[in-house]
Amino acid sequence: MKWTREDLDAAMVKIEELASKDMDFRKLCFSDPHAAVKQATGNDVDPSYKMKFIENEAGYETFVLPDYQKSGDELSDADLDSVAGGHSADKSF
Repeated sequence: MKWTREDLDAAMVKIEELASKDMDFRKLCFSDPHAAVKQATGNDVDPSYKMKFIENEAGYETFVLPDYQKSGDELSDADLDSVAGGHSADKSF
């Protein structure tokens, strides 16, 4: 399945809902993210797609930093879009 931004957003709503109420599902998110997405959505994720869930520490907002770009490195079009607030219409996932 090719995942669109809308598919991904809908999947995250389901995953967040399940993970907030079902400890076994929450543990699955950490141990086998691909299986967790499959369980929540019924759709497979390409096994080569790397992903992980992280625990949000109570009292803190968790932010994920972008990859470090050493001096002289150029940002990709996808990086520029994300910085500018854009998004890809189609995301393979």
